[in-house]
Amino acid sequence: MLRFVTATRLSRAEFLARAPLCRTVELVAQRGGVALEVHVENRTPLPELYNRAIDLAEPDDLLAFAHDDLWIDDWMIAWRLEEALERFDVVGVAGARRRRPGQTSWWWNAQTQTRDHPHLSGWVGHGDRGHPMVNVYGHVPAEVKLLDGVLLVVRARTLREAGVRFDPVFAFDFYDLDFCRQCERAGLRMGTWPIAVTHESIGKGISGPAWAEARDVYLRKWGD
Repeated sequence: MLRFVTATRLSRAEFLARAPLCRTVELVAQRGGVALEVHVENRTPLPELYNRAIDLAEPDDLLAFAHDDLWIDDWMIAWRLEEALERFDVVGVAGARRRRPGQTSWWWNAQTQTRDHPHLSGWVGHGDRGHPMVNVYGHVPAEVKLLDGVLLVVRARTLREAGVRFDPVFAFDFYDLDFCRQCERAGLRMGTWPIAVTHESIGKGISGPAWAEARDVYLRKWGD
């Protein structure tokens, strides 16, 4: 079973009517063996919801942790993920092939104040699905150190056997970077895979008091 797990601030009626993830998973689900688990009107930290999904899933379930504003443009995603998980333990659509001390974003080089090219991987559309701005980060597939949390896919058994979980101390900011650090420490291989998606938002960005507080917690936790 491929289980998409997401959370939204929308009501159930609003989510069903207009959330990008809901509208595209319905089409993907025509293959069979695809389910959508949504937490509506959500105020609970994502890691708590994601950990609950890990606990309740069947061992061989593929868990796709996804943002609610993600359009899946690749109707063959279920097959692509099965292929991807034959090569990697954890799969995403964009990430960084290196990780530097004190790094606080998978794509940003704080020293040069630019994208960390040529050490990135992935293709992601942003904005209007009809005319998306496609960000080309780098070659895919590729083994990476960090993945963007917009879509993270892993088999439930893999996380259970490795003892990896999402850390609830990160309500939203840095939950994905922390998860990747845990995967690396547990010896899990992470990689990007060529899957067409469009993220309706351009991302939350790296600013604001909540982000700064989470950054400090993250850096202290990992000794950076």
